[in-house]
Amino acid sequence: MSWTRTLLAALAVCVLLLTGTVGCGSGAAPDQGESAASPSPVGKVLDDTDDEGRHYREVDGNKAPQVGIEVQPDPDADDGSWDVRLTVRNFRFSPDGAGARAVAGRGLAYLFVDDRLVTRLRTPEYRLPAALVPRGTHQVTVRLYADDGTVWAVDDGPVESTADITASEPETSLTPSPSPAALSAPGTRLRTGGRCSPDRAGKAS
Repeated sequence: MSWTRTLLAALAVCVLLLTGTVGCGSGAAPDQGESAASPSPVGKVLDDTDDEGRHYREVDGNKAPQVGIEVQPDPDADDGSWDVRLTVRNFRFSPDGAGARAVAGRGLAYLFVDDRLVTRLRTPEYRLPAALVPRGTHQVTVRLYADDGTVWAVDDGPVESTADITASEPETSLTPSPSPAALSAPGTRLRTGGRCSPDRAGKAS
């Protein structure tokens, strides 16, 4: 009978141990789940800023947004206006009223003429008024921003593209004329450090 009592006692201890193990395991599960579900930040906010004081948000180059720009005289207008067309990759324009938070691959484009902000774009097309492009050579730059106002960046520099245009009277022309490959190449940044393609992408022809 003693061996029977010993066996029963051993079984009781095993049951208690198993019950305690299961209890510990189920108690830890919610913590793990909460940790796994917590949102991770998008990229890394740098100390560097644009001219308006907006911080750069650096992301991995393989997943970073890219942008190209093409500027042509408007063929349907005789007022000297220009057609601006953007080409983007790994990027979607956010609708008006989007929340002020950074979402990977989303945001809007800021358009500059000679480093002066002209407009904020939520579409890839824009008509640039002739009044903003007087006679002479100008730089038209597009730069991508997240919805929280930070600048999408790669290799410590903003994701942007610049086209050089020349307005003359009475005719309007662009100079110089790049190759078609240069026009389509996205993501070129001309006046900052960081990743850029060998050609001066985004020039108009």
